[in-house]
Amino acid sequence: MNMNRKRTVPIRIGRVTVGGNAPVAVQSMTNTKTSDVAATVAQIGRLTAAGCDIVRLAVPDMAAAEALAAIKERVGDVPLVADIHFDYRLALAALERGVDGLRLNPGNIGDPEQVAAVVKAARKRRVPIRIGVNAGSLDKDMLARHGGHATPAALVESALGHVRILEKLDFYDIKISLKAHDVPLTIAAYRVMSAAVDYPLHLGITEAGTVNTGIIRSAVGIGALLAEGIGDTIRVSLTGDPAEEVRVGFEILKALGLREYGPTLVSCPTCGRTEIDLEAIAKAVEDKLKTVKKPLKVAVMGCVVNGPGEAREADIGIAGGKGQGIIFRKGEIVRKVPEDQLTAALFAEIDKLVEEE
Repeated sequence: MNMNRKRTVPIRIGRVTVGGNAPVAVQSMTNTKTSDVAATVAQIGRLTAAGCDIVRLAVPDMAAAEALAAIKERVGDVPLVADIHFDYRLALAALERGVDGLRLNPGNIGDPEQVAAVVKAARKRRVPIRIGVNAGSLDKDMLARHGGHATPAALVESALGHVRILEKLDFYDIKISLKAHDVPLTIAAYRVMSAAVDYPLHLGITEAGTVNTGIIRSAVGIGALLAEGIGDTIRVSLTGDPAEEVRVGFEILKALGLREYGPTLVSCPTCGRTEIDLEAIAKAVEDKLKTVKKPLKVAVMGCVVNGPGEAREADIGIAGGKGQGIIFRKGEIVRKVPEDQLTAALFAEIDKLVEEE
């Protein structure tokens, strides 16, 4: 499905293209101490197993920067982005150790010669720089110019100020993010920025919260922008396991038809017509599908009103009746199965389908 995405100028972060007509990339960030090489490498392995395209690492000190070479060596061609604040020496050290991208606001460094040194090193290694502006970290002068509050115009002005510093140094390998906890504010800021520049945009709702609330806020904010054709890469910021961020990110893209990612489960909400324990079956199927990588559509339906139609449209599905269910495969009835055998029979058919495909 084509969401009529805005065509931005593509950049390369290691082996991944961001922008242009490339697929929307899914990112996450490790929450280990980057200086702990073993723990960080292990977490990157879990992220990439979940499908993560680009991994960002915090680099708060030189110990973290120096660990990047060993991490890079052990994770192969996984694109790594170093998250740097204020200290240009950390950026130079990260570049020397082979990172594929920087998250760095040049205006926060201050000294023009130090900024120029980072840009020179990044250009030499063909490493792009992400300008990342957060509503919670706008400086006092910027807030004062915008009525004391973080506004869409303030976020855009702040980001463009950093961008102009790089452009004056003839550096255009840039990606931009404008994040806030407030969803309408974030959406409005990205709309303004998308209209103003052709740089690729990294989408996210910062500090979105725990899995329960963070998924909702991220799906609304990121999903609304993607549906308008805005955005080239995303990160779902959740408090907890970063691998969950990857799963949710792909579910957002999958819901909009922008990326394929594993199976899709269709299950009805149940009503008074349901005569099987559909909730238990649906949960069991959902757990089963976590181990499946193929982009299958599986329908678990509870009655004869919409069930047969939905099940026929799926690769594999069931439509429940009183104490039993009918298994459909590619639109054809496979057999009727008693309720107590329904889950096992459905699993067997899913296994067959995966093996065949």
